[in-house]
Amino acid sequence: MATQELGQQPAIAGLESGDLGAASWVDEIPDAHRRPLRRWMWVGAGLTASTLVVGGITRLTESGLSIVDWAPIVGSIPPLNDADWQEAFARYQQYPEYVKIRPDMTLSEFKQIYFWEYLHRMLGRLIGVAFLIPFILFWIRGYLTGPMFRRVGLLFALGGLQGLMGWYMVSSGLVDRPDVSQYRLAAHLLLAITIFGCCLWFGNDLLDRQRLQLSAASRTFMTRALVVVGALLMIQIFWGALVAGLNAGFILNTFPLMNGSLLPPQGWSHDPVLINLFENLATVQWMHRLLATVLLLSGIALLLIIRRNPSLATFQRWGALLAGMIAVQYGLGILTLLSHVRIGLGVAHQLVALAIVGVLLTFLHQIRRSTPEPIVRASSPRHS
Repeated sequence: MATQELGQQPAIAGLESGDLGAASWVDEIPDAHRRPLRRWMWVGAGLTASTLVVGGITRLTESGLSIVDWAPIVGSIPPLNDADWQEAFARYQQYPEYVKIRPDMTLSEFKQIYFWEYLHRMLGRLIGVAFLIPFILFWIRGYLTGPMFRRVGLLFALGGLQGLMGWYMVSSGLVDRPDVSQYRLAAHLLLAITIFGCCLWFGNDLLDRQRLQLSAASRTFMTRALVVVGALLMIQIFWGALVAGLNAGFILNTFPLMNGSLLPPQGWSHDPVLINLFENLATVQWMHRLLATVLLLSGIALLLIIRRNPSLATFQRWGALLAGMIAVQYGLGILTLLSHVRIGLGVAHQLVALAIVGVLLTFLHQIRRSTPEPIVRASSPRHS
């Protein structure tokens, strides 16, 4: 008679070889050091999100060209008296935005747009300080292992590049065309989201979270699916930046049709034809609508797949959260369009887009940190 020896447990594939406890770069950091490092990363993500929100307001109030010079240190001091304000206003009056669009602007009105651009720049400087001072302290105390040091170095490089890109963007509106380049605006936005995403990802790396079990096939599928949804999201954000840069949200303010048509009116009038996708206002807005619909359907499809697959039951809430937020964003986009881009709705639209990035990255991080499901192998039979 074949029996199993009393007290003998079935072997679990993976535990025998230690696969489930594979070391990572975080394991080199003592537990006591992880918490402050994690908070540091999340503060960076929060400040970056705040800068994005203020940047959105700056764009929607057309305040971005109010400060016409770039002085990273001296520029931290705002005008302090009437003479300073008159000087700042006089500099602004020399550039196309004032000459061509706002020749009747008063000093009081100038102060309002100056405020948002100044706040946006100061938040950027604050992010630099919030990274530099803790970096020095953590480095002195030995908190920064080699891998952590390299990750922080990447964030410093991205931050420096973002500062340069910000001025490169602003400078494009100080020439003949009194508006910033939509391409440089898109690059500026995507860099900010990259910094936000890196901070969030590194913070999640440092978080002591239970590793969920997932089969290798399901892990591969979910990773690929979320990468595809993430790629669609970033492409959609890129086209959203083009819409903002071209002020394309102020035309064709009907939905679902574009003034009675499924296709953009005069959508292919520019030559060469492909340039319409990037520079024709109607076509750029149409692309943003189209991509939003594809993204929404992708989020719903992913949720349905998760719900129908028992092995993915643990992630149903994440799938529902992701799909739900994409649906909310879709609705906000419609309301923003129909309202002729009211500032409050426009800012909410941008903020929810950033929140979707955060949810998707955290969801993906959980999938990547999951461990293979244990495979139970029957013990060798013994004859009694």
